[in-house]
Amino acid sequence: MIITRRNALGLGAALAASSAWPARAQEWPTRSLRILVGTSPGGSPDIVGRLLAEKMAPRLGQSITVENNTGGGGGIALNIVQHSPPDGTSMTLLTAGYASGAAVGKFPFDGDNTFAFLTMVCSYPFVFSVPKDSPIKSFPDMIERARAHPGKISYVITSLGAVYHLLGTWVGMKAGVEMLPISYRGSTPAVTDVLAGRVDVMLEPATSGFPRIRTGQFRVLAVTSPDRYPLMPDAPTVAETLPGVQYMSWLGMAAAPRTPRPIVDRLNAEIHRALELPDIKQRLMEGGNVAAPTTPEAMRQQIADEVANWKQIVVANNIKVE
Repeated sequence: MIITRRNALGLGAALAASSAWPARAQEWPTRSLRILVGTSPGGSPDIVGRLLAEKMAPRLGQSITVENNTGGGGGIALNIVQHSPPDGTSMTLLTAGYASGAAVGKFPFDGDNTFAFLTMVCSYPFVFSVPKDSPIKSFPDMIERARAHPGKISYVITSLGAVYHLLGTWVGMKAGVEMLPISYRGSTPAVTDVLAGRVDVMLEPATSGFPRIRTGQFRVLAVTSPDRYPLMPDAPTVAETLPGVQYMSWLGMAAAPRTPRPIVDRLNAEIHRALELPDIKQRLMEGGNVAAPTTPEAMRQQIADEVANWKQIVVANNIKVE
């Protein structure tokens, strides 16, 4: 390759900028940060976001605000961060619903062109449960009832194409049964209808399901973790009945695409440090979570794998989302 004076000047500038980043990363950040959460205040993403903000702010030397924006099913919060300056000051706490949303075309996903993935934060299974006096006695019993009465055993989802729906569909596919998803906008009306017997099964994240199970209001049928979940070790897993059906929901932090690697590494390290703190671990456990920090590359790959898996289920079942 022939290097002209103009090319040489451009190459020199690029190298200078690249070599300057480590030094600049030590001074970063020079202004306040924010974490955008696409769910309502009081939910697990909001709580976890505020816990991290509280612990990270003193170490970064800047305030960190948590902003809730539920517009577009959380899509507006994602869009804001995707189009923010790539300086690491705007982050979003992604939920596992991002992967299912990408699988049905609701959210964009194109690897590092979509976000600068920082780290997974925590994980938790989904749980199948029923009211304490339900005639459904176990997860295998639920499957047998669904087999005997196709399309009659109903379960709670948030919306068509959401992770609840795709997970329930996956269970039905593996078991060779048809169950009926019933969509609810919020957990309160869903719980009311399940307790009243109008819907048979509650399917929800452990973060909301475990408290109801621990108080005796609901009875656990199975959890979706690969093995017995340490926060509820007596609960059978779905995989014990349907080998291969395992799923851990998650929360993970991301920033704007093209955020420089030194800043990505700094944020990754600070989040990991926060997740090692005993009080953070305890708060996560109280909510049914376990800390699950990763590298940026592992986070990106996990999401890519989930999008691919959910897409297979969407195509096989001809699931369409308007």
